[in-house]
Amino acid sequence: MGMTEPTAVALDDATVAFRLADGRVYTAVEKADLSVAHGEFVAIVGPTGCGKSTLLNVAAGLLRPASGTARIFDRPLAGLNREAGYLFQADALFPWKTAIDNVAIGLEIRGTARSEALARAGKWLASVGLGAFANRYPHMLSGGQRKRVALAQVLIRDPKILLMDEPFGPLDAQTRQIMGNLLLELWTADRKAVLFVTHDLEEAIALADRVVIMSAGPGARIIGDWRVTLPRPRDISEVRMEKDFHALHKEIWNVLKDQVMKGYAQSSQAGAA
Repeated sequence: MGMTEPTAVALDDATVAFRLADGRVYTAVEKADLSVAHGEFVAIVGPTGCGKSTLLNVAAGLLRPASGTARIFDRPLAGLNREAGYLFQADALFPWKTAIDNVAIGLEIRGTARSEALARAGKWLASVGLGAFANRYPHMLSGGQRKRVALAQVLIRDPKILLMDEPFGPLDAQTRQIMGNLLLELWTADRKAVLFVTHDLEEAIALADRVVIMSAGPGARIIGDWRVTLPRPRDISEVRMEKDFHALHKEIWNVLKDQVMKGYAQSSQAGAA
């Protein structure tokens, strides 16, 4: 292979199925092929319940495909993905620990001396704009500030892959844009492979190098993969004004809207709101 980097995440023909309580098998994702290169930012978009998070859980090693394979840096994934940092929609902060302790814990559990862990955690809090908030507890922080602590908590461990499941979902629109720009700034400084799940197509295009679309479930499939050629560095609020942004949004939405309607019809039939 010469100097080419191994693929950070590769799913080949991955099918994910669950056995339901009544014994039936529910196929969540069918024959997914997806690759994320080292340092590439890939967003996955699709209707609610289409298996976006399921794919992320396969990449994290939390779920094993029923068939097909998952490879991380060209090695088959067995068990938990140790190369990945995971950022969920819900905060995973310890309420009884201060911001700096929440960030330092990722190093302390690996055996780093507390003084060094705290020094490095302080630097990370500064890099996410929270240098002055080190000694505050999570309940004293806004949603956006808690999200910054969670980001620092993941990044301090220097994972090669970032798996992000609607990480900015609960935030208001303005805070989402600020967090998106912060994420891009940190990612540009140290390119990691990113797999970013969102239901927001605009957010996906503004952030990513590629946008992957999934069909409505069950048996969700990858039905589109677009390269985003908008130049970097990007400012999320500015990039949304660009002509090329609107053209790409229109093209992808033409494929996505049918799936969103199908997903909506299925969820309302199932009695879900």
